[in-house]
Amino acid sequence: MMKTKAIVTGHSRGLGEAIAASLLEEGVDVLGLSRKKTTALPAGNGTSFEQIAIDLSDPAVFSDKSLADRLQTFLAGADRVLLVNNAGMVKPIGPLGTGGADAIMSAVTLNVAAPLALADLFQAVCASVADRRILHISSGAGRRGMAGWSVYCATKAALDNHARAVQEDAISGLKITSLAPGVIDTDMQADIRGASVEQFPALDEFKAMKTEGALASPQNAGAKIAAYLVSDRFGTDAVTDLRQL
Repeated sequence: MMKTKAIVTGHSRGLGEAIAASLLEEGVDVLGLSRKKTTALPAGNGTSFEQIAIDLSDPAVFSDKSLADRLQTFLAGADRVLLVNNAGMVKPIGPLGTGGADAIMSAVTLNVAAPLALADLFQAVCASVADRRILHISSGAGRRGMAGWSVYCATKAALDNHARAVQEDAISGLKITSLAPGVIDTDMQADIRGASVEQFPALDEFKAMKTEGALASPQNAGAKIAAYLVSDRFGTDAVTDLRQL
């Protein structure tokens, strides 16, 4: 039986937690990377669950060789390895000139630099594994412009184009996809609804989705994403949308 192991960032809540839980149910060993650890993800079905408390918005963590060593140790013995770059943030929200350099740098580091660095590290430490898969959790916002979301839109567009370029690299055994999961009822949505109309003109639209029950549940989205990750369809398209799968 094929042994599959997965690294999931932002696993301690929301969509990341749901993806990790669904992978564990699929019989996949999971290593979670997040600022906070969780007690909500017990291993089962013969799987193991490990986690590292790490701030992926701090560039210094990637210059520490201990991270590479820990990933290599966890992934050892696997026939198939997965990296799910899920961690991200929607802030700062607001028109150009209101974000502030510190907030913008934090967002770009977490949303772009960290997943790109992890993807590079992942490929380096497990290049000998025959089946390697990288999933970026992107957004429809990366495929169009939205007022108040210039930073968020730009960072998600970066993930999409990274996946396109890596697919062009045609690295043997490596598949990559940047996936928009749809609008999901997570803490990120609460952050959006906490903005003002001046910051985010589409605010009423997002509030209505919550009121009308139009938001997808993290559990349903996580289950679909986990199933896609281990399916033969994964990596066919460099950029895709969960609602089209």
